[in-house]
Amino acid sequence: MSPAQAIDGSADLACWRARAERAEAAAVRLRQENAELNARVAALSAEVGRLQEAVTTLSGLLFGTSSEKRAPAARGGGGEDGAGGRSHGARRRGQRPGAPGHGRRSYAHLETEERVIDLEPQERCCARCGTGYEFIGTEDSELIDWRVKLIRILLRRRRYRRRCGCDGPKTACAPPAPKVVPKGLFTAGFLARLLHEKYVLGRPVHRIVAALAAEGLEIASGTLAGELRQVAPLLAPWAQAIAARGRQAGHAHCDETSWQVFEDVADKENHRWWLWVFVTPDTTVFVMDPSRSARVAAGQLGIDLDQTALEAGRRLVISSDFHRAYQSLARIDGVDALWCFAHIRRYFLRAGAAHPDELGQWCAAWTERIAVLYRAHHALAATIPGTGTHEQALQRYQRAFTSLDAARIQQAGLAADGLLHPAAARVIATLDNEWDGLARHQDLPQLPLDNNTAERALRNSVIGRKNFYGSGARWAADLAADVWTITATAAQNGLEPLPLLQDYLTACAQAGGTAPAGADLEPFLPWTPQGRARRAVPAGTRRGPGP
Repeated sequence: MSPAQAIDGSADLACWRARAERAEAAAVRLRQENAELNARVAALSAEVGRLQEAVTTLSGLLFGTSSEKRAPAARGGGGEDGAGGRSHGARRRGQRPGAPGHGRRSYAHLETEERVIDLEPQERCCARCGTGYEFIGTEDSELIDWRVKLIRILLRRRRYRRRCGCDGPKTACAPPAPKVVPKGLFTAGFLARLLHEKYVLGRPVHRIVAALAAEGLEIASGTLAGELRQVAPLLAPWAQAIAARGRQAGHAHCDETSWQVFEDVADKENHRWWLWVFVTPDTTVFVMDPSRSARVAAGQLGIDLDQTALEAGRRLVISSDFHRAYQSLARIDGVDALWCFAHIRRYFLRAGAAHPDELGQWCAAWTERIAVLYRAHHALAATIPGTGTHEQALQRYQRAFTSLDAARIQQAGLAADGLLHPAAARVIATLDNEWDGLARHQDLPQLPLDNNTAERALRNSVIGRKNFYGSGARWAADLAADVWTITATAAQNGLEPLPLLQDYLTACAQAGGTAPAGADLEPFLPWTPQGRARRAVPAGTRRGPGP
């Protein structure tokens, strides 16, 4: 080979080597880009899955039925085997055949108006001979009429003039009639019904105005709003007394929901406030606050957030969901948190609804475990402590918890190894994180497994929110919370809110437009001897035997 050929061969080799290196670099770059694209695709696929799960969950919340409504086949309860339905199908609504009746309800306590219905004169004698019939009595029945009556009360205060020459005022006039609002137009009964219509029945003011107009009273919405603002300071001490009673309780159901208050507040960017509820054995307290922080709950429950423990000798049990406000309170020594099993059940149902093919059976298995726990809890509540039946029910209750705990530990291990569906792994992680608060029910079987008590207490307020969207000012929001505190506590203790409101406002009027205090307030507090006396149900409202 000549020198020239050797040089050409070396040049070609170098050229091909360079091309090979460039190709290899390009291949490495492409493999890296492909890996990045695959990772991006995987991330986007996961994001699509999460969004689909969120859409399914939100659609179910908006359009679906409640996850706590039982299917018809499961409404009969179950036995020891944990079955949800009855062997002969679900029990039908209404009175069962052969069961004793309750008798007709008596309405004798209502105002009665008698009407006599008689035969025509020609029908009260014999058609053939004309001899008159003998009256032998009446055949009685009753009708119930519903009348709304607006009355204009014209007050005529009689005035007198002195006829003698003695010293003193020349004239005398009868004192003014007691009024709730000194210069107001409405009686205590009217204002009590106004509060009842708006806050108990959930009717917005413009509908109340329309209803009054239909009965002949033309009045402006602003007039009613002004009266409500005048009444608000009178109701506040009553609500505060109920709240003070609630702070003494050892157990409280807590929950909160959003509420719109259309008044600008410093350092708050929006109009979203929060309506809190705290249900104790004999009070239901509502608190309206711009914040959803633990400070609100701590204030009502009598907890000092600056301390690491409650005062000596005090224990407080809180039934709630997993919101971080309650998580903060649970860190204080002396506060025992009972998390809601209904909430954790919803996590399983939502994951199963979002991924029915992959997680349908998994969801059904977990909801059945929780159903077995509920049935065991109901069976335990139906027994008498100290009996053999109670001990058997308690053992069944403990077994239900043991089964749940074992399944939790086993599936937490699967999730750690990546062997569980991501949506299922997130639910198991939540269950694992909150297990201490859920498992504490095992030591407190006398308390409910869920926080439905607080959620039901908020139902009336949520209906009002749908009807009148919120409150136009802070005073109106505080008034709403105070009225709900009063009326819900009354209903909780078996008292009818409307006459209770009327009696209280009458007492305010008789006191010159000021709120009762001290001993004068005790008749309106259900836990006092005077308040308990109001719980007696009038005889006419009880079911009595038929005629």
